[in-house]
Amino acid sequence: MNDDDLDPDEVASALLAGISALVRRVRQVPVEGGLTMPERTALSHLDRSGPTTSSALARQAQITAQAMGATLGALRARGLVERHPDPNDGRRMVLSVTDAGLQALKDKRNARAELIARSLTGGAFTPAELEQLASAAPLLERLARNI
Repeated sequence: MNDDDLDPDEVASALLAGISALVRRVRQVPVEGGLTMPERTALSHLDRSGPTTSSALARQAQITAQAMGATLGALRARGLVERHPDPNDGRRMVLSVTDAGLQALKDKRNARAELIARSLTGGAFTPAELEQLASAAPLLERLARNI
């Protein structure tokens, strides 16, 4: 099959199906790290966007303020998130990830990467297939940035 035979709609559908299945499976398999999905989501948003309010985090994660409050309460109790007065409005509190929270995120990411690495070894993939997957990774990242 040459490049002229590739239908972008078919490629998009195949990529979405494959990536969705991979993400679903990685999320389903328990890994060490002790973070629930809502906790990981909240920490990831705080890590990427920096200190913010609970309500802003809830909007970003598309969940209720009450659900985010419960998640943040659990994270604060474990020392993974801390609250500070908003420097621009002392009546509001902003949240930020602690060093322990960053480490928990890193541990969870590393555990998932190790899970995938184990799946790539043991003869499940040929060296040529591993090379194709390695070549596809930066392309998938670029695709994500362009969406």
